[in-house]
Amino acid sequence: MARYKLKKKKQRSHIPRRLNLLFFIAFLCFAALFLRLGYLQLYSGEALNDMVQRTESTISTGAVPRGMIYDSNGRVLVGNNPELAILYTRDRDSQISSQDIIAVAKNLASLIEIPTQDLTERDMKDYFIIENTQLVNDRLTEEQLLLPGPQLYQAQLEAVTSNDLNYSAAEQKIIALFKRMNSAFALSTVTVKNQNVTQAEVARVSEQLHDLPGISIGTDWQRTYPAGEMLRSILGQVSTEQRGLPSENAQYLLSKGYAMNDRVGVSYLELQYEDALRGSKSVHNIVTDSTDDILSNQELFEGAKGDNLMLTIDTEFQAKIDQIAIDALENMTNRGYNDRVYIVVTNPQNGDILALTGKRFDYNENTDSYNYDVIIDDALGAINTSYGMGSSIKPAMVSIGYLEDVISIDDNIIVDEPLKFQASQEKTSVFNRTGQMPINDIQALQMSSNIYMIRMAMMIGGQYEYEEDGQLTIDENTLETLRNYFAEFGLGTQTGIDLPNESSGYSPESTQLVSALDLSYGQFDLYTPLQMAQYVSTIANGGIRYAPRLVKEIRGTDANGDLGDVKVSLDPKVMNVVQLEESEMARIHEGMLQVSHTNEGTARYYFQNYPIQVGSKTGTTEAFYSGPIQYVRNQPVTNATYVGFAPYDNPEIAISVVVPYLLEESWGRESTRIAHQVMNAYFEMQDDTKELIETYMETFVEPS
Repeated sequence: MARYKLKKKKQRSHIPRRLNLLFFIAFLCFAALFLRLGYLQLYSGEALNDMVQRTESTISTGAVPRGMIYDSNGRVLVGNNPELAILYTRDRDSQISSQDIIAVAKNLASLIEIPTQDLTERDMKDYFIIENTQLVNDRLTEEQLLLPGPQLYQAQLEAVTSNDLNYSAAEQKIIALFKRMNSAFALSTVTVKNQNVTQAEVARVSEQLHDLPGISIGTDWQRTYPAGEMLRSILGQVSTEQRGLPSENAQYLLSKGYAMNDRVGVSYLELQYEDALRGSKSVHNIVTDSTDDILSNQELFEGAKGDNLMLTIDTEFQAKIDQIAIDALENMTNRGYNDRVYIVVTNPQNGDILALTGKRFDYNENTDSYNYDVIIDDALGAINTSYGMGSSIKPAMVSIGYLEDVISIDDNIIVDEPLKFQASQEKTSVFNRTGQMPINDIQALQMSSNIYMIRMAMMIGGQYEYEEDGQLTIDENTLETLRNYFAEFGLGTQTGIDLPNESSGYSPESTQLVSALDLSYGQFDLYTPLQMAQYVSTIANGGIRYAPRLVKEIRGTDANGDLGDVKVSLDPKVMNVVQLEESEMARIHEGMLQVSHTNEGTARYYFQNYPIQVGSKTGTTEAFYSGPIQYVRNQPVTNATYVGFAPYDNPEIAISVVVPYLLEESWGRESTRIAHQVMNAYFEMQDDTKELIETYMETFVEPS
């Protein structure tokens, strides 16, 4: 028994050494593993756990409706129309590729209609390169393939041929969708479709949202214009989401918190008051995990609609003035090449623009002719086109005579007679072509004396004596001296209106001394209809040049979405004050009164028996056609102009009317006729003068 046990024991001791070595190695491996696990658990466990649990918060903003634009009585001129929209939000995951977006676009294209007319060749080339990168690269040389990024891409674009771009209508839909979706930055939202989204499209997309990552259904807004074309040219435009920020202002707007695809005001009122109209964006806190998956999307601020603008213009009065301009254009006498009419009505006591209109015939570039059946809005032309205004500027010239002390209350008689200088044409007044007639400043305005203005300009330039066919010896700076004075009334300088890109008119360079004489009676520099309105307002109120303004208040939105309380009341802005004595200004007013209400006045045809006293000055300018028709450029024409104010003793309105490019022989009554209709329209709307004007119009006979 003992021998058996001993034998068995010896057999166990003969286990191969290699097996023992294997067990030993396995032991060491497990030991190392346990040591590593212990290290990770004890020393690095917390850090690794934090890494797994790590999240990141990103602030995302969303668009809100712009503020609206109202007239002075709270009627909507520019509104917002909420619409169903299909939106795309791009994930922050860096692995989201263009191919992934194309895949979504392909799915979405089968569910909705999308316009493709805005697709460009570049858009289609971009798409082709993404879908066929290897094919395009195979067309490049080895040297081209080594080019840096932008240059390589340009080479790829050039390698795409027109035959590559024969896309079907269905494929073009995909390209259009891809273009819009690919414009989104990480965690930003773009509008895929926001016009004419049907309920059927919403239903189809909603059912397939699980296969459309990033796509959602929401709402958007579009600008609406309840008043139609009224003032459209000065209300301005808002950029589309596809255009986004205008390139020239992009960096500035980005620094103010805009995104590249934000819609912003790009012209006129929409641009001028962008800060008020833009509103406050909605704010969301988007939390993502370490794999960039969105864990939560918390709204921090729902956003606030932009503030609203209240204009100085009453749309009821504006509509009347628009119609007056249209009727005048359609029934113009002595038309010649006339194609437009401008009317500006202001409150001379504060600069408020009460109405501003421009109407002109549509011009066809292809035929170089007008379409006389179509009249379009050109209110903007009253601000940025300029014309010779003629005798309408003479009240300002008389003011300059007083300011320069070449005339005074007690010494203001000048002989009106034909003047002829060496190497210049004879200059006369229309009412006195041959004789000599001593007149004062009031008569000079009443009868519209050119010579009175010329002799004042000569005296301002230092020349008091005149000799027939003699030399003109005025100071060479006389032209600039007169221009500086005219600018105090708003002529030849920006008016300060609350709109960008205002014209200053046109002041041609000249070294000829006679140019100062021509300027003195309105036959040299060109002014805008708005400048003329500011100028006559300055005369009307006694010398205060107010900046014309279109917006008087910035207001909020109430709980019902309607016009809310006043946030900012915009005060009138004084540009300068003309330092004219009250007694001197009174003589200028008297001269303008006699223009309207005496037998010698040039506005007597329409205002001599007017029931409300009116201060007027008319003008007919010898000019040259500078409109769009090429073959009549520089043909001689007449511009008919009018400036005036009423009531004479306490002016409520000031008016400028400009009717350019009439027949050369026209007397210019067209502008006075329009001004008469404007006065009627205004005073018919006032409670204290309505009956008076209605009674007057019952017996009024249009002058022949």
